[in-house]
Amino acid sequence: MLNCEPPDSGYVRQPGDFRWIAGALEGLTMLRRAGVHLSVATNQSGVGRGLMTAEQLEAVHARMLAEAAAAGGALDALLVCPHAPEAGCACRKPAPGLIETAIAQSGILASETLVVGDDARDLEAAARVQVASALVRTGKGRDVEARMGRSPEGGAAELAVPVYDDLPALARAVVAGTV
Repeated sequence: MLNCEPPDSGYVRQPGDFRWIAGALEGLTMLRRAGVHLSVATNQSGVGRGLMTAEQLEAVHARMLAEAAAAGGALDALLVCPHAPEAGCACRKPAPGLIETAIAQSGILASETLVVGDDARDLEAAARVQVASALVRTGKGRDVEARMGRSPEGGAAELAVPVYDDLPALARAVVAGTV
């Protein structure tokens, strides 16, 4: 939802590999200017799988945080699950741990929280803590929308969450109060 996944491995292992999805910084900036508290909750199993070190991940995140702040979209919190899927932790989405922590740290009521993601795991984690969610079509979002938008009979089904083309489209809706 924020960064492009490398085609080779799926893991951003070095700061130089980090690439923003088109519009992501613009969306963060619009939300920040509107006074929205911004937290990022991310699964980073590359650490748990031994494909990268925690220090490498911290360097990637330092670049991301610095660039977001420089663009006017500073993040209030960055929460990471470094565990491999088989670890069975409570923080790896779709488990609710990261979302619960983000809500607790923000001091914002769950009823005033919106989880935005591009993966079904993001939406499921939000549902587990009973907070509103929205899907963006960037990243994995189009594929998720296509999978979730099919009824069991194979026809079109209505998604249970609002869907936006990208983060700027979502930000415009938040600012307009239509989310």
